[in-house]
Amino acid sequence: MSATFFSIHGHGLHLNTAADIEPHLRDLRAVSETVEEIHFGGNTIGVEASLALAEVLKTLKALKVADFADIFTGRLISEIPTSLSAICDALKDSPTLVELDLSDNAFGGRSAEPMVPFLTHNRTFQVLKLNNNGLGVSGGTTVANALLESARLSRKEGKLSNLRVVVCGRNRLENGSAPVWAEAFAAHGGLVEVRLPQNGIRPEGIDKLATGLSKNSNLEHLDLQDNTATSKGTRAISKALSSWPRLRILNLSDLLLGGQGGIALALALGQGANTSLETLKLQYGELDGRALDILAKAIHDHLPKLTALELNGNKADPEDECIEKIKAALESHGHGDALDELDDMEEADEEEGEEEEEEEEEEEEEEEEREAEEGEGKGAKEGEVEPLKAMNGAEQALADLMGKVSLGGGSS
Repeated sequence: MSATFFSIHGHGLHLNTAADIEPHLRDLRAVSETVEEIHFGGNTIGVEASLALAEVLKTLKALKVADFADIFTGRLISEIPTSLSAICDALKDSPTLVELDLSDNAFGGRSAEPMVPFLTHNRTFQVLKLNNNGLGVSGGTTVANALLESARLSRKEGKLSNLRVVVCGRNRLENGSAPVWAEAFAAHGGLVEVRLPQNGIRPEGIDKLATGLSKNSNLEHLDLQDNTATSKGTRAISKALSSWPRLRILNLSDLLLGGQGGIALALALGQGANTSLETLKLQYGELDGRALDILAKAIHDHLPKLTALELNGNKADPEDECIEKIKAALESHGHGDALDELDDMEEADEEEGEEEEEEEEEEEEEEEEREAEEGEGKGAKEGEVEPLKAMNGAEQALADLMGKVSLGGGSS
Protein backbone atom coordinates (compact mmCIF):
# COMPACT_ATOMS: atom_id res chain seq x y z
CA MET A 1 0.00 0.00 0.00
CA SER A 2 1.12 3.55 -0.78
CA ALA A 3 -0.33 6.99 -0.26
CA THR A 4 -2.14 6.74 -3.59
CA PHE A 5 -2.83 2.99 -3.89
CA PHE A 6 -4.82 0.75 -1.52
CA SER A 7 -5.48 -2.93 -2.19
CA ILE A 8 -6.65 -6.07 -0.45
CA HIS A 9 -7.44 -7.63 -3.82
CA GLY A 10 -7.66 -11.40 -3.92
CA HIS A 11 -7.08 -12.00 -0.23
CA GLY A 12 -10.21 -14.17 0.03
CA LEU A 13 -11.37 -12.37 3.16
CA HIS A 14 -14.84 -12.89 4.64
CA LEU A 15 -15.75 -9.43 5.88
CA ASN A 16 -19.13 -9.77 7.53
CA THR A 17 -19.22 -7.15 10.27
CA ALA A 18 -17.89 -3.65 10.82
CA ALA A 19 -15.32 -5.16 13.18
CA ASP A 20 -14.14 -7.55 10.44
CA ILE A 21 -13.41 -4.76 7.99
CA GLU A 22 -12.20 -2.16 10.51
CA PRO A 23 -8.45 -2.99 10.30
CA HIS A 24 -8.55 -2.34 6.56
CA LEU A 25 -10.67 0.78 6.91
CA ARG A 26 -8.17 2.11 9.43
CA ASP A 27 -5.44 1.83 6.78
CA LEU A 28 -7.70 3.46 4.22
CA ARG A 29 -8.53 6.38 6.50
CA ALA A 30 -4.82 7.02 6.91
CA VAL A 31 -4.56 7.87 3.19
CA SER A 32 -8.01 9.41 2.70
CA GLU A 33 -6.56 12.67 1.40
CA THR A 34 -4.29 11.10 -1.22
CA VAL A 35 -5.47 7.63 -2.24
CA GLU A 36 -6.41 7.43 -5.94
CA GLU A 37 -7.04 3.70 -6.38
CA ILE A 38 -8.81 1.20 -4.13
CA HIS A 39 -9.11 -2.52 -4.88
CA PHE A 40 -11.44 -4.69 -2.80
CA GLY A 41 -12.07 -7.41 -5.40
CA GLY A 42 -11.68 -11.07 -4.60
CA ASN A 43 -13.10 -10.79 -1.08
CA THR A 44 -16.66 -11.22 0.14
CA ILE A 45 -18.27 -8.27 1.92
CA GLY A 46 -21.48 -8.46 3.96
CA VAL A 47 -24.10 -5.80 4.62
CA GLU A 48 -22.69 -4.46 7.89
CA ALA A 49 -19.17 -4.34 6.50
CA SER A 50 -20.45 -2.61 3.34
CA LEU A 51 -22.18 0.08 5.38
CA ALA A 52 -18.97 0.74 7.32
CA LEU A 53 -16.98 0.83 4.09
CA ALA A 54 -19.42 3.31 2.56
CA GLU A 55 -18.83 5.81 5.34
CA VAL A 56 -15.11 5.80 4.60
CA LEU A 57 -15.65 6.03 0.84
CA LYS A 58 -17.41 9.36 1.37
CA THR A 59 -14.24 10.82 2.88
CA LEU A 60 -11.83 9.96 0.04
CA LYS A 61 -10.79 13.24 -1.56
CA ALA A 62 -8.74 12.09 -4.57
CA LEU A 63 -10.32 8.74 -5.52
CA LYS A 64 -10.10 7.89 -9.24
CA VAL A 65 -10.44 4.09 -9.48
CA ALA A 66 -12.87 2.05 -7.38
CA ASP A 67 -12.56 -1.70 -7.90
CA PHE A 68 -15.35 -3.72 -6.32
CA ALA A 69 -15.32 -6.68 -8.73
CA ASP A 70 -16.22 -10.03 -7.15
CA ILE A 71 -17.10 -8.83 -3.66
CA PHE A 72 -20.37 -10.70 -3.06
CA THR A 73 -19.42 -14.35 -3.51
CA GLY A 74 -21.53 -16.50 -1.20
CA ARG A 75 -23.85 -13.66 -0.23
CA LEU A 76 -27.62 -14.05 -0.29
CA ILE A 77 -29.36 -12.30 -3.16
CA SER A 78 -31.40 -10.44 -0.52
CA GLU A 79 -28.20 -8.95 0.96
CA ILE A 80 -26.69 -7.62 -2.23
CA PRO A 81 -29.04 -4.67 -2.95
CA THR A 82 -28.41 -3.10 0.46
CA SER A 83 -24.64 -3.53 0.22
CA LEU A 84 -24.51 -2.32 -3.38
CA SER A 85 -26.69 0.67 -2.62
CA ALA A 86 -24.44 1.72 0.26
CA ILE A 87 -21.30 1.57 -1.90
CA CYS A 88 -22.80 3.28 -4.95
CA ASP A 89 -24.51 6.01 -2.94
CA ALA A 90 -21.23 6.76 -1.19
CA LEU A 91 -19.61 7.39 -4.58
CA LYS A 92 -22.53 9.29 -6.09
CA ASP A 93 -21.11 12.73 -5.30
CA SER A 94 -17.43 11.95 -5.83
CA PRO A 95 -16.02 14.71 -8.06
CA THR A 96 -12.79 12.85 -8.85
CA LEU A 97 -13.96 9.31 -9.67
CA VAL A 98 -12.92 8.08 -13.12
CA GLU A 99 -13.58 4.32 -13.04
CA LEU A 100 -16.02 2.02 -11.27
CA ASP A 101 -15.66 -1.77 -11.64
CA LEU A 102 -18.49 -3.96 -10.35
CA SER A 103 -17.79 -6.97 -12.57
CA ASP A 104 -18.21 -10.61 -11.52
CA ASN A 105 -20.89 -9.88 -8.97
CA ALA A 106 -24.07 -11.94 -9.38
CA PHE A 107 -26.49 -9.04 -9.22
CA GLY A 108 -29.27 -10.35 -11.39
CA GLY A 109 -31.91 -7.96 -12.64
CA ARG A 110 -33.23 -7.04 -9.21
CA SER A 111 -29.90 -5.60 -8.07
CA ALA A 112 -29.54 -3.16 -10.94
CA GLU A 113 -31.76 -0.56 -9.29
CA PRO A 114 -29.30 0.32 -6.46
CA MET A 115 -26.81 1.51 -9.11
CA VAL A 116 -29.25 3.97 -10.68
CA PRO A 117 -28.60 7.02 -8.45
CA PHE A 118 -24.87 6.76 -9.04
CA LEU A 119 -25.18 6.15 -12.79
CA THR A 120 -27.61 9.02 -13.18
CA HIS A 121 -26.09 11.69 -10.98
CA ASN A 122 -22.33 11.12 -10.97
CA ARG A 123 -21.34 12.57 -14.32
CA THR A 124 -17.60 12.79 -13.76
CA PHE A 125 -16.82 9.07 -14.08
CA GLN A 126 -15.56 7.88 -17.46
CA VAL A 127 -15.25 4.10 -17.20
CA LEU A 128 -18.02 1.66 -16.22
CA LYS A 129 -17.26 -2.06 -15.96
CA LEU A 130 -20.20 -4.39 -15.44
CA ASN A 131 -18.95 -7.68 -16.84
CA ASN A 132 -20.61 -10.97 -15.88
CA ASN A 133 -23.31 -9.65 -13.56
CA GLY A 134 -26.29 -11.65 -14.83
CA LEU A 135 -28.27 -8.47 -15.45
CA GLY A 136 -30.61 -9.95 -18.03
CA VAL A 137 -32.94 -7.87 -20.17
CA SER A 138 -34.56 -6.18 -17.17
CA GLY A 139 -31.34 -5.24 -15.38
CA GLY A 140 -29.66 -4.25 -18.62
CA THR A 141 -32.55 -1.97 -19.49
CA THR A 142 -32.39 -0.38 -16.04
CA VAL A 143 -28.67 0.36 -16.37
CA ALA A 144 -29.04 1.66 -19.93
CA ASN A 145 -31.94 3.92 -18.95
CA ALA A 146 -29.87 5.35 -16.10
CA LEU A 147 -27.02 6.12 -18.49
CA LEU A 148 -29.47 7.68 -20.93
CA GLU A 149 -30.87 9.92 -18.19
CA SER A 150 -27.32 10.91 -17.23
CA ALA A 151 -26.66 12.05 -20.80
CA ARG A 152 -29.92 14.00 -20.86
CA LEU A 153 -29.08 15.75 -17.60
CA SER A 154 -25.63 16.70 -18.89
CA ARG A 155 -27.13 18.07 -22.08
CA LYS A 156 -29.72 20.03 -20.09
CA GLU A 157 -26.86 21.64 -18.14
CA GLY A 158 -25.03 22.45 -21.37
CA LYS A 159 -22.26 19.96 -20.63
CA LEU A 160 -20.70 17.18 -22.66
CA SER A 161 -20.81 13.63 -21.34
CA ASN A 162 -17.63 12.31 -19.72
CA LEU A 163 -18.48 8.64 -20.33
CA ARG A 164 -15.77 7.01 -22.44
CA VAL A 165 -15.74 3.26 -21.71
CA VAL A 166 -18.59 0.78 -21.21
CA VAL A 167 -17.87 -2.89 -20.56
CA CYS A 168 -21.00 -5.01 -20.14
CA GLY A 169 -20.32 -8.53 -21.39
CA ARG A 170 -21.81 -11.85 -20.31
CA ASN A 171 -25.02 -10.28 -19.05
CA ARG A 172 -27.76 -11.78 -21.28
CA LEU A 173 -28.74 -8.30 -22.45
CA GLU A 174 -30.43 -9.77 -25.55
CA ASN A 175 -32.52 -7.84 -28.06
CA GLY A 176 -34.90 -6.68 -25.35
CA SER A 177 -32.47 -4.15 -23.88
CA ALA A 178 -30.56 -3.33 -27.09
CA PRO A 179 -32.74 -0.36 -28.18
CA VAL A 180 -32.19 1.45 -24.87
CA TRP A 181 -28.45 0.76 -24.93
CA ALA A 182 -28.35 2.09 -28.49
CA GLU A 183 -30.17 5.25 -27.44
CA ALA A 184 -27.85 5.72 -24.46
CA PHE A 185 -24.74 5.26 -26.60
CA ALA A 186 -26.00 7.79 -29.12
CA ALA A 187 -26.87 10.28 -26.38
CA HIS A 188 -23.42 10.15 -24.78
CA GLY A 189 -21.63 10.49 -28.10
CA GLY A 190 -18.06 10.45 -26.80
CA LEU A 191 -17.45 6.75 -26.23
CA VAL A 192 -14.04 5.37 -27.17
CA GLU A 193 -14.48 1.76 -26.01
CA VAL A 194 -17.57 -0.45 -25.93
CA ARG A 195 -17.42 -4.15 -25.10
CA LEU A 196 -20.64 -6.21 -25.14
CA PRO A 197 -19.55 -9.82 -25.78
CA GLN A 198 -21.66 -12.90 -25.00
CA ASN A 199 -25.02 -11.23 -24.49
CA GLY A 200 -27.35 -13.23 -26.71
CA ILE A 201 -28.00 -10.18 -28.90
CA ARG A 202 -29.51 -11.10 -32.29
CA PRO A 203 -29.48 -9.30 -35.66
CA GLU A 204 -32.16 -6.74 -34.87
CA GLY A 205 -30.37 -5.78 -31.66
CA ILE A 206 -26.98 -5.61 -33.39
CA ASP A 207 -28.57 -3.34 -36.01
CA LYS A 208 -29.81 -0.92 -33.37
CA LEU A 209 -26.53 -0.95 -31.43
CA ALA A 210 -24.51 -0.19 -34.56
CA THR A 211 -26.80 2.73 -35.36
CA GLY A 212 -26.47 4.15 -31.84
CA LEU A 213 -22.72 3.67 -31.78
CA SER A 214 -22.37 5.42 -35.13
CA LYS A 215 -22.94 8.67 -33.22
CA ASN A 216 -19.61 8.13 -31.41
CA SER A 217 -17.02 9.30 -33.91
CA ASN A 218 -14.11 8.79 -31.49
CA LEU A 219 -14.78 5.06 -31.03
CA GLU A 220 -11.49 3.12 -30.89
CA HIS A 221 -12.46 -0.32 -29.55
CA LEU A 222 -15.63 -2.30 -30.31
CA ASP A 223 -16.17 -5.86 -29.07
CA LEU A 224 -19.40 -7.67 -29.98
CA GLN A 225 -17.96 -11.19 -29.87
CA ASP A 226 -20.25 -14.18 -29.48
CA ASN A 227 -23.58 -12.57 -30.26
CA THR A 228 -25.49 -13.18 -33.51
CA ALA A 229 -25.30 -10.69 -36.37
CA THR A 230 -26.00 -12.63 -39.60
CA SER A 231 -26.09 -10.50 -42.74
CA LYS A 232 -28.64 -8.02 -41.30
CA GLY A 233 -26.55 -7.07 -38.28
CA THR A 234 -23.30 -7.21 -40.24
CA ARG A 235 -24.60 -4.78 -42.82
CA ALA A 236 -25.50 -2.37 -40.01
CA ILE A 237 -21.97 -2.61 -38.62
CA SER A 238 -20.60 -2.15 -42.13
CA LYS A 239 -22.60 1.04 -42.60
CA ALA A 240 -21.35 2.38 -39.27
CA LEU A 241 -17.66 1.75 -39.99
CA SER A 242 -17.26 5.04 -41.83
CA SER A 243 -18.31 6.82 -38.61
CA TRP A 244 -15.30 5.45 -36.71
CA PRO A 245 -12.10 6.80 -38.31
CA ARG A 246 -10.15 6.20 -35.08
CA LEU A 247 -11.17 2.55 -34.72
CA ARG A 248 -8.17 0.46 -33.62
CA ILE A 249 -9.73 -2.79 -32.35
CA LEU A 250 -12.74 -4.56 -33.86
CA ASN A 251 -13.81 -7.92 -32.45
CA LEU A 252 -16.59 -9.60 -34.43
CA SER A 253 -15.57 -13.21 -33.79
CA ASP A 254 -18.25 -15.87 -33.21
CA LEU A 255 -20.85 -13.45 -34.53
CA LEU A 256 -22.19 -15.51 -37.47
CA LEU A 257 -21.51 -12.72 -39.93
CA GLY A 258 -22.58 -14.90 -42.84
CA GLY A 259 -21.41 -15.06 -46.43
CA GLN A 260 -23.21 -11.96 -47.66
CA GLY A 261 -22.51 -10.11 -44.42
CA GLY A 262 -18.82 -10.94 -44.71
CA ILE A 263 -18.70 -9.48 -48.20
CA ALA A 264 -20.43 -6.31 -47.03
CA LEU A 265 -17.97 -5.96 -44.14
CA ALA A 266 -14.93 -6.52 -46.35
CA LEU A 267 -16.19 -4.00 -48.90
CA ALA A 268 -16.81 -1.47 -46.14
CA LEU A 269 -13.27 -1.90 -44.84
CA GLY A 270 -12.13 -1.30 -48.40
CA GLN A 271 -13.63 2.18 -48.43
CA GLY A 272 -10.59 3.55 -46.59
CA ALA A 273 -12.35 5.03 -43.55
CA ASN A 274 -10.61 2.82 -40.97
CA THR A 275 -6.90 3.22 -41.64
CA SER A 276 -6.12 3.23 -37.90
CA LEU A 277 -7.31 -0.37 -37.45
CA GLU A 278 -4.70 -2.46 -35.62
CA THR A 279 -6.63 -5.57 -34.51
CA LEU A 280 -9.37 -7.32 -36.48
CA LYS A 281 -10.99 -10.46 -35.07
CA LEU A 282 -13.33 -12.34 -37.41
CA GLN A 283 -13.08 -15.95 -36.21
CA TYR A 284 -15.92 -18.42 -36.83
CA GLY A 285 -17.87 -15.87 -38.84
CA GLU A 286 -18.81 -18.11 -41.81
CA LEU A 287 -16.73 -15.92 -44.13
CA ASP A 288 -16.02 -17.60 -47.46
CA GLY A 289 -13.40 -17.14 -50.16
CA ARG A 290 -15.28 -14.25 -51.75
CA ALA A 291 -15.26 -12.19 -48.57
CA LEU A 292 -11.66 -13.10 -47.77
CA ASP A 293 -10.55 -12.14 -51.27
CA ILE A 294 -12.13 -8.70 -50.89
CA LEU A 295 -10.65 -8.40 -47.40
CA ALA A 296 -7.16 -9.01 -48.81
CA LYS A 297 -7.53 -6.02 -51.12
CA ALA A 298 -8.91 -3.88 -48.27
CA ILE A 299 -5.87 -4.75 -46.15
CA HIS A 300 -3.45 -4.00 -48.96
CA ASP A 301 -5.05 -0.69 -49.90
CA HIS A 302 -6.31 0.75 -46.62
CA LEU A 303 -5.17 -1.09 -43.46
CA PRO A 304 -1.44 -0.33 -43.08
CA LYS A 305 -1.50 -0.57 -39.27
CA LEU A 306 -3.16 -3.99 -39.01
CA THR A 307 -0.87 -6.07 -36.79
CA ALA A 308 -3.31 -8.72 -35.50
CA LEU A 309 -5.79 -10.59 -37.71
CA GLU A 310 -7.86 -13.59 -36.57
CA LEU A 311 -9.68 -15.61 -39.23
CA ASN A 312 -9.72 -19.14 -37.85
CA GLY A 313 -12.90 -21.16 -38.26
CA ASN A 314 -14.02 -19.59 -41.54
CA LYS A 315 -14.72 -21.30 -44.86
CA ALA A 316 -11.44 -21.54 -46.71
CA ASP A 317 -8.44 -23.81 -46.87
CA PRO A 318 -5.25 -22.33 -45.35
CA GLU A 319 -3.60 -22.92 -48.73
CA ASP A 320 -6.32 -21.16 -50.74
CA GLU A 321 -5.41 -18.23 -52.94
CA CYS A 322 -7.54 -15.83 -50.85
CA ILE A 323 -5.45 -16.66 -47.76
CA GLU A 324 -2.23 -16.21 -49.71
CA LYS A 325 -3.48 -12.80 -50.83
CA ILE A 326 -4.19 -11.83 -47.24
CA LYS A 327 -0.71 -12.90 -46.17
CA ALA A 328 0.82 -10.91 -49.03
CA ALA A 329 -1.26 -7.86 -48.14
CA LEU A 330 -0.10 -7.99 -44.54
CA GLU A 331 3.49 -8.52 -45.64
CA SER A 332 3.29 -5.43 -47.86
CA HIS A 333 2.93 -3.38 -44.69
CA GLY A 334 5.69 -5.24 -42.87
CA HIS A 335 3.24 -7.29 -40.77
CA GLY A 336 3.83 -10.76 -42.10
CA ASP A 337 3.27 -12.31 -38.67
CA ALA A 338 -0.11 -10.60 -38.10
CA LEU A 339 -2.28 -13.54 -39.18
CA ASP A 340 -3.19 -15.90 -36.34
CA GLU A 341 -3.42 -19.70 -36.61
CA LEU A 342 -5.73 -21.25 -39.20
CA ASP A 343 -5.94 -24.76 -37.77
CA ASP A 344 -9.73 -25.04 -37.61
CA MET A 345 -10.88 -23.76 -40.98
CA GLU A 346 -14.05 -25.17 -42.57
CA GLU A 347 -14.10 -26.67 -46.00
CA ALA A 348 -15.77 -24.42 -48.55
CA ASP A 349 -18.85 -25.92 -50.21
CA GLU A 350 -20.45 -24.06 -53.10
CA GLU A 351 -23.84 -25.74 -52.75
CA GLU A 352 -23.78 -25.24 -49.01
CA GLY A 353 -22.93 -21.58 -49.57
CA GLU A 354 -25.96 -21.13 -51.82
CA GLU A 355 -28.16 -22.83 -49.24
CA GLU A 356 -26.80 -20.60 -46.50
CA GLU A 357 -27.47 -17.49 -48.57
CA GLU A 358 -31.08 -18.62 -48.94
CA GLU A 359 -31.25 -19.28 -45.20
CA GLU A 360 -29.81 -15.82 -44.49
CA GLU A 361 -32.46 -14.24 -46.70
CA GLU A 362 -35.21 -16.23 -44.99
CA GLU A 363 -33.86 -15.30 -41.55
CA GLU A 364 -33.74 -11.64 -42.55
CA GLU A 365 -37.36 -11.78 -43.66
CA GLU A 366 -38.33 -13.40 -40.35
CA GLU A 367 -36.39 -10.74 -38.41
CA GLU A 368 -38.06 -7.98 -40.42
CA GLU A 369 -41.49 -9.51 -39.78
CA ARG A 370 -40.76 -9.67 -36.03
CA GLU A 371 -39.47 -6.11 -36.05
CA ALA A 372 -42.57 -4.93 -37.90
CA GLU A 373 -44.85 -6.69 -35.43
CA GLU A 374 -42.98 -5.35 -32.39
CA GLY A 375 -42.59 -1.84 -33.79
CA GLU A 376 -46.02 -1.42 -35.38
CA GLY A 377 -47.19 2.12 -35.00
CA LYS A 378 -43.76 3.48 -34.13
CA GLY A 379 -42.03 6.11 -36.25
CA ALA A 380 -38.63 5.79 -37.78
CA LYS A 381 -35.74 5.98 -35.34
CA GLU A 382 -33.08 8.63 -35.39
CA GLY A 383 -29.58 7.75 -36.51
CA GLU A 384 -30.04 6.95 -40.23
CA VAL A 385 -26.69 6.93 -41.95
CA GLU A 386 -26.35 9.58 -44.66
CA PRO A 387 -25.81 8.28 -48.22
CA LEU A 388 -22.23 8.19 -49.41
CA LYS A 389 -21.03 9.78 -52.65
CA ALA A 390 -18.56 8.98 -55.41
CA MET A 391 -20.07 5.68 -56.47
CA ASN A 392 -18.10 3.09 -58.37
CA GLY A 393 -18.74 -0.57 -59.10
CA ALA A 394 -17.46 -1.90 -55.78
CA GLU A 395 -19.36 0.74 -53.85
CA GLN A 396 -22.60 -0.16 -55.61
CA ALA A 397 -22.05 -3.79 -54.69
CA LEU A 398 -21.55 -2.67 -51.12
CA ALA A 399 -24.77 -0.69 -51.31
CA ASP A 400 -26.73 -3.66 -52.57
CA LEU A 401 -25.35 -5.90 -49.84
CA MET A 402 -25.99 -3.36 -47.10
CA GLY A 403 -29.69 -3.05 -47.56
CA LYS A 404 -30.06 -1.58 -51.07
CA VAL A 405 -28.99 1.90 -49.96
CA SER A 406 -27.93 3.89 -52.98
CA LEU A 407 -24.50 5.36 -52.55
CA GLY A 408 -25.23 7.99 -55.14
CA GLY A 409 -27.87 9.78 -53.10
CA GLY A 410 -31.06 8.08 -54.30
CA SER A 411 -32.70 4.85 -53.23
CA SER A 412 -33.07 1.78 -55.38
